[in-house]
Amino acid sequence: MAKAQAGFSLMELALVLVILTLALGGALVPLNAQIEQRRQAETTQLLNEVNDALLGFAIRNGRLPCPASAASNGSESPQGGGMCTNPYDGYVPAVSLGLGHLDVQGYLLDAWGNRVRYAVAKANSSAFTTANGMKNAGLAVLQSELAVCASATGTTSAGCGSAPALTSATNNAPPAVIFSLGKNGAAGSASADEAANLDNNPVFVSHTPMPAGAQTGEFDDMVIWLSPNILYGQMVNAGQLP
Repeated sequence: MAKAQAGFSLMELALVLVILTLALGGALVPLNAQIEQRRQAETTQLLNEVNDALLGFAIRNGRLPCPASAASNGSESPQGGGMCTNPYDGYVPAVSLGLGHLDVQGYLLDAWGNRVRYAVAKANSSAFTTANGMKNAGLAVLQSELAVCASATGTTSAGCGSAPALTSATNNAPPAVIFSLGKNGAAGSASADEAANLDNNPVFVSHTPMPAGAQTGEFDDMVIWLSPNILYGQMVNAGQLP
C-alpha cells in the first residue's frame, strides 16, 4: 500500500500567504517612517548649511547674495547683488554660494528632490544685498521687512497681523528666510499656510507638520531664518561692520 505524501492544502497555503502579507505590510510602515525621518533630518542639515554659507558669503562680500531666479541656473540674480530680481520668490543661489547637491541646472535640492527656496530683505534700498549697503545704512536704522508667522490666518501682505509672530517686527526681523517645500512639494496649493510661502510677499509661515485632512490643511514646509544679530556679530568680527 502506497504511503500518503504530506503536503500543504490550498487552504493552508492561502493562510500562509495572508500571514506573510500582513507581516510584510507591518514592516513597511515603520520602514517608510524611517525613510521620511531620514529625509527630514537631511533637509534640516541642508538648510543649516545654507544658513552657514550665507554668513560666510556676507563676511567675505559685505552683503548677502540675491536669490537665484528660475532662469539664472543657480547663480544669484543679478550677479553682483544690488536690487534683486526675485527677493521673495527665488531659490538658494547655490552656485554663488559654492554648495553641492545640485540638479543639472545648478539648483540646490532637498531630500525629496525639490529646489530649496530663499528670500532676502529688500528694505533700506536693498542694503542687505548691496556691497557695503549694511555698513552705509548703519545698524541703528537697518531693518528687514521679512516676517515669519505661525499661521497664514490673520496675516497681511506686509506682516503677521493678528497671526502669532515667530520673528520680531523691529530691528530684529530676519534678513533672510530659507525653506524646503517638503515631501509634498506643493506649489502653494496644499493649504493656505503653504501657499503663504509662495505668494511673492515678505510674509512666511512656519509651524509643526500637519497631515492631509487636518483642519488647517496639509503643511510640511521646513522653514528657517537667518538671525540678524548673528549676521551682524559675524560681520563686526570680520571688520565688515559697523
